[in-house]
Amino acid sequence: MSPTVEGPTHASAPVQAAYSYCEAVTGSQARNFAYGIRLLPTDKRQAMSALYAFSRRVDDIGDGTLAPEAKFVRLEETRALLGRILAEEVDEDDTDPVAVALAHAARRFPIPLGGLDELIDGVLMDVRGETYETWDDLRTYCRCVAGAIGRLSLGVFGTVNGSGLVAADAARAAEYADTLGLALQLTNILRDVREDAGNGRTYLPAEDLAKFGCSEGFHSDRAPAGSDFAGLVHHEVRRARALFAEGYRLLPMLDRRSGACVAAMAGIYRRLLDRIEREPEAVLRGRVSLPPHEKAYVAVRGLSGLDARTVSRQATRRRG
Repeated sequence: MSPTVEGPTHASAPVQAAYSYCEAVTGSQARNFAYGIRLLPTDKRQAMSALYAFSRRVDDIGDGTLAPEAKFVRLEETRALLGRILAEEVDEDDTDPVAVALAHAARRFPIPLGGLDELIDGVLMDVRGETYETWDDLRTYCRCVAGAIGRLSLGVFGTVNGSGLVAADAARAAEYADTLGLALQLTNILRDVREDAGNGRTYLPAEDLAKFGCSEGFHSDRAPAGSDFAGLVHHEVRRARALFAEGYRLLPMLDRRSGACVAAMAGIYRRLLDRIEREPEAVLRGRVSLPPHEKAYVAVRGLSGLDARTVSRQATRRRG
């Protein structure tokens, strides 16, 4: 495994308390994310909880009820806090537990914290009410709010050697992590089209909406009159599946428990995508979700390493 910056460390009582706070935030708000990180060893689980808690803070500012001008101020204050963490200016007795935990995690693992700057940039795009003409435009947004999280997570997971992968593939781990983040984000966008419309947000590319007669948006539990809403959903599902297929090439590069974490989180979203594909208009009637027992099954499947072995066999066939 690629080494951490400090290797395993024993955290002080203030740091442990900060991690406990972040894990409480993650457990109460993360839903799908929490199923994956439960599979990690303690140090990685704590680091991922710190990343989640900071990311949640950024998202909550963007999704909150403050006026846009106030959101801009709060986001820049959060960016300044990130700058203090990067400059190692956050002490263990700091009053902000998220900052304390994230600062410790960044000393423990080689986390590319600049990805959190990208997340803030993406949320600023939300606050400005940006829309996206093409998939390439939307991809830029998704890389900020989700691809960056994939790369940050990879800093915690690390990669393993001796897995039979060629060096060129191993060097693409960050790219695969980024792409998997895009797949999850596009699935989120499909799931939340009605909720986002109610909040005045449209994420799907304008050219796709026009192609399928959905330019008027999604403001009721029925598809726009005369539209091919199912065609639009299936078009985006195919795009998400291609992203999943590419991103899943990350799995054989991870150790067993990190791979299980990623497979569990991604597996939950792939099953959501299956449900959306089977019944596209369900996303207009409410949030599509999986029951807890199904999420638990996906987590167990991830821990078995089945998905990673499948990807490895596919990669071997491609090289052959």
